[in-house]
Amino acid sequence: MHPEYLKVRLPTEESFFNTGREVHGLNLHTVCEEARCPNRGECWTDGTATFMVLGKNCSRTCNFCSVTHGFVQPLDPLEPVNVARAVKDMGLKYVVITSVDRDDLPDQGAGHFARVIREVKKTGAKVEVLIPDFRGNRDCLETILREEPVVLAHNVETVRRLSPTVRDHRASYDQSLEVLRYAASKGFVTKSSIMLGFGETDEEVIQTMNDLRSVDVSILTLGQYLRPSKEQLRVVEYNSLGRFERLKEIGYEMGFQFVASGPRVRTSYKAAEAWAMRRLK
Repeated sequence: MHPEYLKVRLPTEESFFNTGREVHGLNLHTVCEEARCPNRGECWTDGTATFMVLGKNCSRTCNFCSVTHGFVQPLDPLEPVNVARAVKDMGLKYVVITSVDRDDLPDQGAGHFARVIREVKKTGAKVEVLIPDFRGNRDCLETILREEPVVLAHNVETVRRLSPTVRDHRASYDQSLEVLRYAASKGFVTKSSIMLGFGETDEEVIQTMNDLRSVDVSILTLGQYLRPSKEQLRVVEYNSLGRFERLKEIGYEMGFQFVASGPRVRTSYKAAEAWAMRRLK
């Protein structure tokens, strides 16, 4: 039996469909659709979307993710200006940009990602980025950091023990921590996310949270893993609301400046609110 919190109201507001038309009309991709996010109805109704750049096919095969992998295509040279056009037309003031992994490209797509940030910033919007690990390549990271996003997010995804099972073999727990440490050392606000539901213990989650604090991560999100299809890993456990609340309290005790913790929380959920609330602390 699935828990009650998995039930999502079907959107009927015109603003939801307007957001969809804007995105699809410019041949853009969103993580909302590609990752089958349960919050798409709520966010699109609010006129917000997390843009996914570098194409819709990923070069990696993480076992939790529904984004199409393989058969990567050439980059769309119009994507940077089209994302900026959508941001302007939608009147967005805070934008989250993420991407697929592109291990096939010499710079792993960092240059193209940076151009998207640059064009979006011309609209006056603040930009948060959710980046791949770029295999830990400092030059790629610097390419992104030079564009000065207000928040740099990179997801550790799960606890150390489960990382090899959950993530692609080119990713690693320590590599993700190093990406976050490097960005924080350069003065950037950093964010990361942990999915619950793979069979991790409280002790392992708390250790992961400690590891994130040790590299100066400021914003933490915790959410329930939901199996997108039969192609991905099974859900081992649906977590109680009490567990999410307890971990949230522990996160604040550890010194995170903002913690979002709940079954439907995802990295970019209410991202502008997280950034604004962090500034007040």
